[in-house]
Amino acid sequence: MSQENVEIVKAAFEAWNAGDWDAIPELFDPDVVVRPADDWPEAGAIVGQEAVARWFGQLRETWDADRSEPISDFINVADHVVVRFLWRTTGRGPEANMEITIAYTLRKGRISGMEYFWDHTEALEAVGLSEQDAHADS
Repeated sequence: MSQENVEIVKAAFEAWNAGDWDAIPELFDPDVVVRPADDWPEAGAIVGQEAVARWFGQLRETWDADRSEPISDFINVADHVVVRFLWRTTGRGPEANMEITIAYTLRKGRISGMEYFWDHTEALEAVGLSEQDAHADS
């Protein structure tokens, strides 16, 4: 199951980079909950596929181009996958290279939760790992 979870998360990255919102029903649970990082402009949880698709679309509209590139291993623990990535943006809004970690929760072959963290160690702790545990598993 763990490799299957990693493949689902990788497919979500591919869908994001392609702007493929049609993949959301296939990859995300209907009741998915997304929690942006602390100090993100939109506070609070985003709940449900339609709300998540709308939020993703709004994020993408801010810039002319963007791309998310994993910069860490996909760390699999129980029903979670944690990955650090670089989100590169250019265009209308300010250009940025943001490092963010997402702790994904997967159930029944779909993403049921995404929690964004600025601090990678905090993301690992949220799924019950330390930085040392994560390196031992990779």
